[in-house]
Amino acid sequence: MAKKALVLGGGGFIGSHMVNRLKMEGFWVRAVDLKYPLFSETNADDFIQGNLRDPLLCRDAIDQKFDEIYQFAADMGGAGFIFTGENDADIMQNSAMINLNVLEACLRRNSKRIFYSSSACMYPEYNQLDPANPNCEESSAYPANPDSEYGWEKLFSERLFLAYAKNHGFISRIARYHNIFGPEGTWQGGREKAPAAICRKIALAENQDIIEVWGDGKQTRSFLYIDECIEGTKKLMRSNCKLPINIGSEEMVSINQLVDMVAIIANKRITKNYILDAPQGVRGRNSDNTLIKKELGWAPENSLKSGLEKTYNWILEEINKEI
Repeated sequence: MAKKALVLGGGGFIGSHMVNRLKMEGFWVRAVDLKYPLFSETNADDFIQGNLRDPLLCRDAIDQKFDEIYQFAADMGGAGFIFTGENDADIMQNSAMINLNVLEACLRRNSKRIFYSSSACMYPEYNQLDPANPNCEESSAYPANPDSEYGWEKLFSERLFLAYAKNHGFISRIARYHNIFGPEGTWQGGREKAPAAICRKIALAENQDIIEVWGDGKQTRSFLYIDECIEGTKKLMRSNCKLPINIGSEEMVSINQLVDMVAIIANKRITKNYILDAPQGVRGRNSDNTLIKKELGWAPENSLKSGLEKTYNWILEEINKEI
């Protein structure tokens, strides 16, 4: 019989890609989300459209024992959603409620192998003030001081999944994602992240146009292409690694460099107009991959440029569909 997998948040960016990968591996897959994938048909064998904040919906979705459960469902977005302060209560309540409901439903069905998608946003702000030398080693998480309520919720939920492992025998696997991007990710509407936002702005710009850049452009990040995120997640899920672990690229760039890379891909000359009071998060962040190499014998290898080329061309196609 085929193994069974449950993908919570299976209508979202990362979740829908995970559904596709699991189907390629021969799994029977159930997905759950508020909505179906925006940019393609779901490949899930069973798709439950509903709100995981509802404990009864969780019980209906987790009505049997699954071989693998992937928990991606959360209230989230890019800097324009997380760092304004206007969505803090919703972010914390919605995501925490989902995780509490999911774990209790899993316990009820004795379905205990579960992956949780945390975020690099849980790392302390005081270790990310220097854009050239951020510290995101896994052990640096404490003393805790995330720069957003989104980060605080992720840190709490990490502890929640670890507590269920300790007290109820769950096989919990936790990844701290670092800026996942790629085709079929949100690219407009306010919840998009930097790579998609920049690709959209440059795709819409004429040659030698001016585009807005949030902040001074000197803040640094690393960005991980979706295919490598899925590969790392699968490896972590099937490993013996009990510790929260970074899944991200070590190719750190400034936002200025990111804009320049996309402009070269688009073959356009672009001028930057810096919006200094825009939401932007910490000054520097980069994935430390020492632990993942040690625990999994694996780390992402593909270049940022190769992922940006695919993402830019996909967003350009989406824009042309709307014209």
